Amino acid sequence: MAIKDILLTFTSYPDPTPVSVIGDAIALAAALDAHVAAISCEAHVEVPGTFLSFGMVEGIVAGEAHKSRASAQAQLAAFTATAQKAGLLHETVHERCRSSDVPDRLVEYARLRDLTIVPAPASYVQWDAEAVIFRSGRPVLVLPETPPSKPFSLDTAVVAWDFSRAAARAVADAIPLLEKAKQVHVVTVTNEKTFDARHSSEEIAKNLARHGIKVVLDKVDAAGRPIGKVIRARLAACNADLLVMGAFGHSRFREFVLGGATQDILSAPPLPVLFSH
Repeated sequence: MAIKDILLTFTSYPDPTPVSVIGDAIALAAALDAHVAAISCEAHVEVPGTFLSFGMVEGIVAGEAHKSRASAQAQLAAFTATAQKAGLLHETVHERCRSSDVPDRLVEYARLRDLTIVPAPASYVQWDAEAVIFRSGRPVLVLPETPPSKPFSLDTAVVAWDFSRAAARAVADAIPLLEKAKQVHVVTVTNEKTFDARHSSEEIAKNLARHGIKVVLDKVDAAGRPIGKVIRARLAACNADLLVMGAFGHSRFREFVLGGATQDILSAPPLPVLFSH
């Protein structure tokens, strides 16, 4: 399926998402000739039981709400200006909800889009990103929050392949992006865990080749290293522009327990990463 409808999410509280992520999001949408909608949730902060007087609490809440509102408005204005300059079809969504309801609201919108772009989460808002990845049922592209060292491109993509259901879903979701890449490295890490199929990397390479994708097979020995560290090293060696990988984790009450590689990459993505669950 082609990617024609993209959602870009912003965090307005407690610290706003840097507008530097807008450039990469717009560049990706332009490459796919897709419509892009940006959403920012104006968060209304809830203060639990406190020793402060009601008047003081009311003042703090009002001040934080004003800060969140101003951030949301600024983010959406910056997005609109960039999208108009690029000539993209676009829209903005300014939501208002309790801070605790922000993840649920983002999931609702993400379920209605082909792809959701989420800036890399700081620790206090990681739940937002995890909620969209694990509950939306749609692929999620996580962008680094640090300003990119070069303009966004899709010259080289890397697929982290382990023959799992999540990896298979990620590859299927990413095909419209992989078709834009000049070269795709399918990276299989050996001596890290047992694979169900001995030749699965060769077979997934054939599958991608039938889509006109130029594939390079890379088999890398884990040599006792954590899987996340192995993947990061391979990304640097390939000078990659995009990583595609399955997201591993399960929900326990309202907290996710993430797989090692997912946690490592999500906590500090070195480049844009497409996750599917």
